[in-house]
Amino acid sequence: MKRTLLLVALALLIQPLWAQTGPVFENGMAQVVEAFSDESAWIREEVWVETEFDSDGDGALDRVHAAVVRQAQTETEGLQVPVIYGSSPYYAGTAGLADLFWDVRHEVGQEPPEKEKFDGFKPRIQPGISNGYVADWLPRGFAVVHSESPGTGLSQGCPTVGGMNESLAPKAVIDWLNGRAKAYTAPVGGEEIAAGWSTGNVGMTGTSYNGTLPLAAATTGVDGLKAIIPVAPNTSYWHYYRTNGLVRHPGGYLGEDIDVLYDFIHSQESDRRDYCNATIRDGEYVEGMDRATGDYNDFWAGRDYLNVIDNVKAATLMAHAFNDWNVMPEHSVRIVEALEGQVPVQMYYHQGGHGGPPPLDMMNKWFTRFLYDVENGVENDPKAWIVREGDERLEPTPYADYPHPESEGVRLFPAKGGQYTAALSLEQSPSQGVESLVDNVSFDGRSLATAEYTNHRLLYVTPALSQDIHISGTATMKVRLAASKPAVNFSVWLVSLPWTEGRRARGGIITRGWFDPQNAESMTESMPLTPGEFVEFEFDLQPDDQVIPAGQKIGLMIMSSDRDFTLWPAPGAELQVDLDATSIEIPIVGGRAALEDGMGTN
Repeated sequence: MKRTLLLVALALLIQPLWAQTGPVFENGMAQVVEAFSDESAWIREEVWVETEFDSDGDGALDRVHAAVVRQAQTETEGLQVPVIYGSSPYYAGTAGLADLFWDVRHEVGQEPPEKEKFDGFKPRIQPGISNGYVADWLPRGFAVVHSESPGTGLSQGCPTVGGMNESLAPKAVIDWLNGRAKAYTAPVGGEEIAAGWSTGNVGMTGTSYNGTLPLAAATTGVDGLKAIIPVAPNTSYWHYYRTNGLVRHPGGYLGEDIDVLYDFIHSQESDRRDYCNATIRDGEYVEGMDRATGDYNDFWAGRDYLNVIDNVKAATLMAHAFNDWNVMPEHSVRIVEALEGQVPVQMYYHQGGHGGPPPLDMMNKWFTRFLYDVENGVENDPKAWIVREGDERLEPTPYADYPHPESEGVRLFPAKGGQYTAALSLEQSPSQGVESLVDNVSFDGRSLATAEYTNHRLLYVTPALSQDIHISGTATMKVRLAASKPAVNFSVWLVSLPWTEGRRARGGIITRGWFDPQNAESMTESMPLTPGEFVEFEFDLQPDDQVIPAGQKIGLMIMSSDRDFTLWPAPGAELQVDLDATSIEIPIVGGRAALEDGMGTN
């Protein structure tokens, strides 16, 4: 009995000392722990994790290169910690883009001019892969792991840009962190190394392509991936390189396509490069990417994560920008909508461009809840956090949901006179007839939107607003159209006017969308237009959440080619728009009554 009491007393004396090297939580978030903050004591190791695929066809399972940074206490005191994990095809550097792009100067619906094959580039190999996330998360009691995607850096395999091996590669790393997969000290052979320091709870994050891979891993349903924070993720490569059947390039990268991205990231130096190029880029891509019609097919379906979204078990904090014209906001919105009721979901949206993670405290609360099981009530927080115009990016405003719960679609109708500036009204006037425009990619969208007169676009505008109007959600365009060619671009911008620049800049793009009229009946089969024959179709513009200030006007601009995004056909195609069967539905907080008040028609 005395011996038992002595052991208990010793345990009570030792416990406070031991607890000093454990995580500390306040206000539902992991705090910086001094004992974890000594960078010189951090343990760094590199491993090659064995996957379940052989994508480079050498007869051996591919190994993924990963690097670990963990606290000294995981070695000296047996501390086990969860992991913040980032995976990327970019860590070893990328190719220059100048020689990779497609020539966009050709007719819509036709095969593109041939493009020279790219021979590859010399990768940049650096110890430890990356130092991203380390400074934020190591002191707070998380280990950090990075891995290189297949066919990049020191990872074996072939790049596939959205292929199944890109989902299974991070799955293998998560399996290793849970003791279900093997890792070695070398890409071939080597000693087996275990991750006994890991609790098995993993959170993934990253931006753009690096934000795509957390979702890709989650769609495998892998156990142990508890939470993901994708920032501006590409959730469908068809939606990235096509829009409603139209060949449409990411903003800032005119002429990019999936084979360009393949060459951009293919950084592994190995004797399997020729095999990968022949099998993936010059084989699978040539058969499936279809730069002539832009149709949705099995190739693109296999690179659309919405098709496997039912497998996701990870709590998801989605981050995106409403003015991201590279990876457009629909990528995140479509996934969040699909995950509603399946897993805990929260949204962070801002008004900037590509990228921009949530505030660190928001990420901390998310990872603390799901990786450390701290009951901090994050599930009961507002679902949507949106940075308002003029506010700092890290100071979002909370909302019950996105779109705003009080947002309702309000339909607006164009009146004739759009080559000048015609009315956009809540009431449809009968017998407006047909108006035409002539395609000319020589003019950019801003020039067309601010022109007093041009026959290269149609512009319909509301009265000046007497009060602020809050747009929240996805606008939908309904069109009846005829063209003088079998295939044409069709582009729509919703703009705020006047559009001025300089110190007192105001106005600009609210949102925009694109459509291939050949896909009026189906996204999987283009039907060439009969010149002069009308077709009807309906499509969504990009999601948005924006307050249009009083004094501005809301304008609907219809044009053919969009200089910054579409192909550049020879000028001259004529498009006829039947105004009596054309309208746009805009999501307005407060619905029709709010817009009537704002337009002074109530």
